[in-house]
Amino acid sequence: MTGVRHPTAIIDDGASIGADTNVWHHVHIRSGAVIGSGCNIGKNGYIDTGATLGDRVKVQNNVSVYQGVTVGDDVFLGPSCVFTNDRYPRASNVTWDVVPTVVHNGASIGANATLICGITVGSWSVVAAGSVVTKDVQDHQLVMGNPARPSGWVCTCGRVVSRELSRPESLVCGHCLQEQG
Repeated sequence: MTGVRHPTAIIDDGASIGADTNVWHHVHIRSGAVIGSGCNIGKNGYIDTGATLGDRVKVQNNVSVYQGVTVGDDVFLGPSCVFTNDRYPRASNVTWDVVPTVVHNGASIGANATLICGITVGSWSVVAAGSVVTKDVQDHQLVMGNPARPSGWVCTCGRVVSRELSRPESLVCGHCLQEQG
């Protein structure tokens, strides 16, 4: 294994961690978790059994990725964002009814956002900070609020391309057009 492994981190036997992944203070990675290469798992992170992170995922402080959550490559998980994995949780349940959630490549989830299980977050989309996501998010879509609602479209760089609700013809922002130009 390469990358930083802070001495307070707990990495259970059977966890798979890719090359050049950093694991910081007080992180717990459970047996059966799969983490790609080049990731950064921030302070107080928790990666559960059966959770999967792709390559180059940035998990900010205080994020728990529970069983049933699959995160693609190049995803940003903002500080204290929350995933759920059971629609009817009760402390007395003997077993959980795990409902899968998928976050596709390049998506960004803002700080303190909550993602209700069973949704798909599209590639290169942005979930604004503090949002509560109860429905699927399309590729390149910007959603915000509680419950999260479509609020526009974003470029792969994350800048807003349009605030219209219908998908624009081009999903490249002015900044990236200048860079290409």
